[in-house]
Parts: sequence; structure tokens; C-alpha cells
Amino acid sequence: MRFLAAFLALVVLAAPCPVRSAPSTPDASSAAKPEVKRATFAGGCFWCMETAFEGRPGIVAVISGFSGGREAHPTYDEVSAGRTGHMESVEVVYHPSEISYERLLEIYWHNIDPTQGDGQFCDRGAQYRSAVFVRDDSERRLAEHSKSAIEKAKTLHAPIVTRILPFTGFWPAEEYHQDYFRKNPDDYHRYREGCGRDRRLKELWGAKAGEDPAVH
Repeated sequence: MRFLAAFLALVVLAAPCPVRSAPSTPDASSAAKPEVKRATFAGGCFWCMETAFEGRPGIVAVISGFSGGREAHPTYDEVSAGRTGHMESVEVVYHPSEISYERLLEIYWHNIDPTQGDGQFCDRGAQYRSAVFVRDDSERRLAEHSKSAIEKAKTLHAPIVTRILPFTGFWPAEEYHQDYFRKNPDDYHRYREGCGRDRRLKELWGAKAGEDPAVH
């Protein structure tokens, strides 16, 4: 993934989005709008994690970016070089009245390999590890419960190494990474197939393997 993205960065003029994710302050004009919340997950290639959540009822937007590290406003090159402590992540903006956090967790687990500790699929390195970033005690409790349920089911035949970490911030990636599967579908499909992501998901989850609307 890093080699393809590096090539595209040379031909696509795009600036990073230097806005740290945070809930907006409600005002009179937004009082009547349905409540939205944000959930943050790391699962390897953020192009593929975008498509795991995109287009599902109740999900407003999915943003590719970085979370878990110490650097503010990191660039893709810095993160992919492993210099920031960040992981490739997605931020899911959703209506909790239409889709629950528990359902987001279910989608998340079925789109990653929670037994792989050195990255995800063909992408290796700390920047590609999996993690659930929780914003409060309720999210932590639900995340830990969902992880425990998978462990107790013993369907994966290996320990779960996906971490549950406190959310400390989210930094959007450069614009050319956003909705990459729509902007560059051929490259996206080649990467996804070459990385063996869907093949491994089927091995792990069988019929529960997450369906990717950009693939199916």
C-alpha cells in the first residue's frame, strides 16, 4: 500500500486536513438535527476500513486518518515511516438512533484479523496494527465485552491481540486518501486482492466476513 500511495502522492496535489476531530458545539440552528457521534478504529489499510463502513444505514461519513500517536498534524509519509506512533485509522460519523456502537464493533471485528499483531494482512508495522479507540467508559465496556465474546466463542483458534485504547485525537489523512476506492477503483481492487484481505477474512470469519460494498 505504501508504495502505491507514494507514487500517487507525486501526481496528486493534495494538502493535509489539519483539523483535529472533535464534536461540534450544538447551537440553535443544529438543535433539530439528529444527534451524531464518532467512533474511531484502526484496522490496517484505511482505504479498506473506509469501505467496511461506507454506505451502511445510519453512517453519515467515514474519514481516513491517523490516531494513537504523539504527533499533531502527521502526514502519511511520517506515519507510514513509523516515526509518529500513529496507526492508520478511520473515524466513523454515525447516528446512534439508527446504528448502535455495538453494531459498529461487529462490523469492525469482521473486517480485520484480530489475531495478527505485526500489522494487518500484507501491511506490516506498528502503524498498521489494529485497535479500538474508546472515548468513554461506555465505549470501553462495550468494546471489552465484544472482544471477550469472540474469545469465548473460540472460533479464531488464536489469541486476540487487537488493543482497546483511550482515544486521544484523530487527524484526517491527505485528501487523495479520502474515498480512495471511488477515486481510484482499479488501484484499490488490485491492492486489496494482492494483499489477500478478503481471502484471509473468509478464513477467519466464514459467512460473517465483512462485505465490502466496493468489492461486491
